Amino acid sequence: MSKTFAINAGSSSLKFQLYAMPEEEILAKGAVERIGLNDSIFTLKFNGEKFELVEDIPNHKRAVEILFEQLEANHIVNDLSEITGVGHRVAAGGEIFKDSTVINEEVIEQIEALGDFAPLHNPAEAEVIRIMKEKLPQAHMVAVFDTSFHKTLPPVNFLYSLPYEYYTDFSVRKYGAHGTSHRYVSRRAAEMLGKNVEDLKIITCHLGNGASITAVDGGKSVDTSMGFTPLAGVQMGTRSGDIDVSILPFLMDKLNLKSIDEMINILNKKSGTLGISGVSSDMRNVEEAAAEGNERAQLALDMFNNRVQKYIGEYIAVMNGVDAIVFTAGIGENSPETRAAIMDGISWFGGTIDSEKNQTRDEAIISTDDSKIAILNIPTDEEVEIARDVERLK
Repeated sequence: MSKTFAINAGSSSLKFQLYAMPEEEILAKGAVERIGLNDSIFTLKFNGEKFELVEDIPNHKRAVEILFEQLEANHIVNDLSEITGVGHRVAAGGEIFKDSTVINEEVIEQIEALGDFAPLHNPAEAEVIRIMKEKLPQAHMVAVFDTSFHKTLPPVNFLYSLPYEYYTDFSVRKYGAHGTSHRYVSRRAAEMLGKNVEDLKIITCHLGNGASITAVDGGKSVDTSMGFTPLAGVQMGTRSGDIDVSILPFLMDKLNLKSIDEMINILNKKSGTLGISGVSSDMRNVEEAAAEGNERAQLALDMFNNRVQKYIGEYIAVMNGVDAIVFTAGIGENSPETRAAIMDGISWFGGTIDSEKNQTRDEAIISTDDSKIAILNIPTDEEVEIARDVERLK
């Protein structure tokens, strides 16, 4: 038995799961939140117990130190040498990384260089990789890229209608995101249906505060809603999703904004469900407000469902059909109301939700027995996909 970490580092957070491999048994999991802020929160769950520590954690190095200290203090490992593998989730792999990759110094430098594509993620991920390589010199380390699952997109779907040299000279193209999640749930859907993923056309709907839709044909991503950055696609918690880019200079003039960064900040952090509802970026709060008669909250819900429906319809056209539609991530997994509203609005192609089966947050086939299209709810498990890639690349 080997012990393998799945690590997901953000600009101010560090999420982790420790597995016994290849059994895929979760030994411990948790997170460090508010890194660099006052009252940072460290959480560790193991053996049905929960340990929480609140203190100022100034940087990722200290976050990793606390993680290792608590692993030993709680006897989850007796010595750090027991940890033989670490998989690091990396947001942007650019044109360079078409698959998960064993980490060396050159790979770390390339991850840092790709920071332009994910400035809030790649630099932090590279930093944590360096820290962990120092702390765990014996461990086999692998970078697992959010974008790599989408490397099978054909040019007709990944290129923008811009001068072609912008792609050849500057790598401007659709990269997508949430690839590890889309890969996991599409494969799991095939297993649940008792079929080979290579024989299926699947639309995976990763619906959370960040959201993306992917067309998976024969096990490969052929189109996805997020674009050059995670700002594109469907309406999200605070991100606008697709808009007419001519709105940007118009609003910059009206709002007297001097920097495009200010405008991009509005699109990333003040738009989407929050901007429309005026209530919250959290769908649960918006649903509560809508139930109390808040018209803007109801409009935000309707717009979110509408945008997802449009992408589902588009991807049915891209693949010339669909066998299964999968809902996953925070909203997709946990909101029967959202799943029903989305599917009820596009039932013309033969996908029918069973109202009783849909009342679940667990893994389930939620379509009626006579539905022409299988509809599934599958909690995503990006961490196990990361751990599996560490094993695969040993």
